[in-house]
Amino acid sequence: MPQDHPAPQPWREHGWPEHLQVLLDSYFQLLGEQLVPRSGSAEEDARRIFEAPFVVVSHTAADDPILNFGNRTALGLWEIDIETLMQTPSRMTAEPMHRDERAQLLERTTRDGYVDDYQGIRIATTGRRFRIEQAIVWNLRSAAGTYVGQAATFDQWTFLDA
Repeated sequence: MPQDHPAPQPWREHGWPEHLQVLLDSYFQLLGEQLVPRSGSAEEDARRIFEAPFVVVSHTAADDPILNFGNRTALGLWEIDIETLMQTPSRMTAEPMHRDERAQLLERTTRDGYVDDYQGIRIATTGRRFRIEQAIVWNLRSAAGTYVGQAATFDQWTFLDA
């Protein structure tokens, strides 16, 4: 008899339940609304974010930030798996000619706490280009107020011709 294997539950791994509580708390503190309805359970909240029909991504606070979360929608859009994503400098999500504009966005976010009107060109690992629109980018702060990175969410993108 073949063994039944439980479906993967990546939202339970990589420290994501704890990280996503910081992401949700920071979003609420800065924007005054919930990104997803809160359940009272870190694992359930992480599942809701991971399975959301819109993109949610985040990166570390390093000088050259590394991606440390991407939900299922983001993984599909960037055509990347979780292990590769978590080793990718976030600058690599933009083509070289668009990285200065991306850096300006991140500086503006650092200064203002969040930006809710971002649009720009991004590139998947396969080279497929897309424009994101009306993205919200915000700073992530721990409960102690320590800066731990930035996150972004958006639900509008358009694929561009090669």
